[in-house]
Amino acid sequence: MDSAYPSYLKLFENESLRKRVATAKKILTDCRVCPRNCRVNRMQGELGECQTGSNPIVSSYFPHFGEEAPLVGSHGSGTIFICGCNLRCLFCQNYDISHQVLGKSTSIERFAGMMLELQDIGCHNINIVTPSHIVPQLIEAIFIAVEDGLQLPIVYNSSGYDSLSSLKLLEGVIDIYMPDFKFFSDNLAQRYTAVADYGTVAKAALREMHRQVGDLQINGGIAHRGLLIRHLVMPGMLEDSRKIFEFISREISPDTYLNVMPQYRPAGEAGNYPEISRSLNYAEFLQAVQMARDAGLQRLDKVV
Repeated sequence: MDSAYPSYLKLFENESLRKRVATAKKILTDCRVCPRNCRVNRMQGELGECQTGSNPIVSSYFPHFGEEAPLVGSHGSGTIFICGCNLRCLFCQNYDISHQVLGKSTSIERFAGMMLELQDIGCHNINIVTPSHIVPQLIEAIFIAVEDGLQLPIVYNSSGYDSLSSLKLLEGVIDIYMPDFKFFSDNLAQRYTAVADYGTVAKAALREMHRQVGDLQINGGIAHRGLLIRHLVMPGMLEDSRKIFEFISREISPDTYLNVMPQYRPAGEAGNYPEISRSLNYAEFLQAVQMARDAGLQRLDKVV
């Protein structure tokens, strides 16, 4: 099979993907899908921290042209926005989706159908935004979609707060991992998110993602496999950014494709925290980019 084809096709052909669906669904009965380990029975309608039962809740889906260039190409990244979140950053720019869960409960079959619709209109990939709490549903939807002809790479677009057990279930299913790496420090994460161990969990998750797919591979300008990391630069937190860049270079790969993002603005509840109640200064962003370069990272998206 051509290396540009999604690896899940091989799993489908040898029946491993069908078995993976059954294994993943069992986790929902005593939910340990993400590091929150709520232990609720989502198959019976019980809700944990993500406020999502057995079906995913979808906000919207469409060809996205605002993602990284290797995902967008000429026809867009086929993006499906999932509601609910296990991390719940208080400054989230999608607060209505992540915190308020404003979307529509969607059957697994319909979820699969969305993927096929995005493929039919020419998108280069299927980009699942905030999937950490719906890994079993995602695997099942991919299986159903493959039965009906899905052949696009799946982009796992997460906060980085992912459990190793769920990531291992996704091995061979996901070709492109695109996690955020928000905070290096657990203390910062505890102040600005709903969890106390984000930095520790994210470091382990990124190592596992890279083990599975390696550095980002691009053919003809379009990514087809590998790891792409995003880092949103926060006001006054350049030292934390420096530690993130050094970690990526030393412990993931100096060839990591990294998007250093300057678009922080005080959304959600950020106005209640004076230190982050302002937009990022452009000078801070430029400093962050230089820090990334100083750490040895040269594959920077939107280089200035």
